[in-house]
Amino acid sequence: MCNFVYVFCLQNEKEKLTCSDRMPGYAANFGLILFMITLTFSAVFGVIVYRITTAAALSFSTNETTRSNVRVTVTATAVIINLVVVLILDEIYGAVAKWLTEIEIPKTEKTFEEKLILKAFLLKFVNSYASIFYVAFFKGRFVGRPGHYVYVFEGYRMEECAPGGCLMELCIQLSIIMLGKQLIQNNLFEIGIPKLKKLFRKLKDERTEIKEMDTNQSKDPQQWDLDYILEPFTGLTPEYMEMIIQFGFVTLFVASFPLAPVFALLNNIIEVRLDAKKFVTELRRPDTVREKDIGIWYNILSGIGKLSVIINAFVIAVTSDFIPRLMYQYAYSQNGTMHGFINHTLSYFNVSQLKAGTQPENSLFAQEVSFCRFKDYREPPWSPHQYEFSKQYWAVLSARLAFVILFQNLVMFLSVLVDWMIPDIPKDISEQIKKEKTLLVDFFLKEEHEKLKLIESFIARDKQKRRSGTKSKRTRAASFSQCQRSPKGSFTSFSSQHTVV
Repeated sequence: MCNFVYVFCLQNEKEKLTCSDRMPGYAANFGLILFMITLTFSAVFGVIVYRITTAAALSFSTNETTRSNVRVTVTATAVIINLVVVLILDEIYGAVAKWLTEIEIPKTEKTFEEKLILKAFLLKFVNSYASIFYVAFFKGRFVGRPGHYVYVFEGYRMEECAPGGCLMELCIQLSIIMLGKQLIQNNLFEIGIPKLKKLFRKLKDERTEIKEMDTNQSKDPQQWDLDYILEPFTGLTPEYMEMIIQFGFVTLFVASFPLAPVFALLNNIIEVRLDAKKFVTELRRPDTVREKDIGIWYNILSGIGKLSVIINAFVIAVTSDFIPRLMYQYAYSQNGTMHGFINHTLSYFNVSQLKAGTQPENSLFAQEVSFCRFKDYREPPWSPHQYEFSKQYWAVLSARLAFVILFQNLVMFLSVLVDWMIPDIPKDISEQIKKEKTLLVDFFLKEEHEKLKLIESFIARDKQKRRSGTKSKRTRAASFSQCQRSPKGSFTSFSSQHTVV
């Protein structure tokens, strides 16, 4: 027996995975996740190249309508391409995240679920918001200036925002991607994919199973046959992921698209009915599992909520013209109005300093142009530090950073204050819970008190029985001793009689 236990312990030690056994899985996870994120950035860069080349090609069109609508055409087609890429990569990343979690070999099912959720959320978060982050914070920031532009592939200038800024383009980008994902991925795929899987499963079973003709069998299929054809339930992770990504669209860039919560509400109203139909008619009955809370999803929601405060602060301060307008109105305007703001944001450039081959071929002006204007805060060409960032640039930049810090801390303080003022459990419900606990404790105390009384009554009865038993023994002994008296009236014991005998 001891030898068997020793061999069993050795087998368990051999089967136990060490850090060196798990290291290849961790390395594969890190490498593939990094590759997938790089793939997402490459797709975004490909769309940027498409915008640049398409805008350059349409600018040389002979059609006047085409040339006048270059920006609208390029923006709309690029956003649609972004949407298609996001939908395709979302499906790929879901399968890759599951495979990466399986090769990592987590210890428990809960650990497996948490790691799967983290990987899938990281990949889908980057995939869904990469192009939006580019438009919000990077587009138009690295174009250079006249005479010193930044070129891609040595022939195409980096794209820049419209004269009014990138806020409108950010709104278009966010609205199309959000509404497209809700309509196609959350609604059409929600019903279409389970139906296709159900049809494929039914055809596969009809081909593989051998049908035996039974005259006694009814023609109508039984309920368990219909339930077996349904698609197996795979968990609530996809449903949670849809809501989390939608929550990101609603909160992260709500300053640029204020109608996002309205569209999210309409989508959720439709989503409830579609999910109800899917769970009732397309999926097998799920196994019930008791859970304390929503688990790691709460931490993800909390992180997105805090990140949204910072991102919206940067959208208001950096992407929009809110801070430059305030700075001009209260610091540079002579009469405290916005009159002259556009002229204030434009800098001068001497056209004679353009590089060879970059001069405009045709001019719309009859006279010769010596200076042109471009949107930036830079020193004029007659300044000793020509074309360097001016004092206005650094003043506006400082005001933007100050606004971000002030906005972030103010919103965080208000959120903590509201969290403190509004408890998680309403007061009436908490009082009702306390009353229920008090009643429960009183009930248990009463039960214990009754049990104690019952035990004491049993003990008292037992004592009475013992006392009555001792009295009866004494009376029997007395009667027995009287029966053993001698004829002369002397009392003799058993022992004395035995010795006499």
